[in-house]
Amino acid sequence: MARGKLLTGIVIGAAAVAGAVLWRRRARQQDHLDLYFADGSMVSLEQGSPDAERLLPLARDVIEAARAV
Repeated sequence: MARGKLLTGIVIGAAAVAGAVLWRRRARQQDHLDLYFADGSMVSLEQGSPDAERLLPLARDVIEAARAV
């Protein structure tokens, strides 16, 4: 009986870790752009939206230039 509970606990723990890893990988794959304005408001543009598709290449260039310094 104790072995069954231990095995169940190990399986649940492993599934939780695997789920967390998969969730983080999926979240990391999608680019997004957050625009902050002087009045304190913010707009988040997800990859695939027309405005994001226009601005994401520029943002990538800025990040690449900042990393090169």
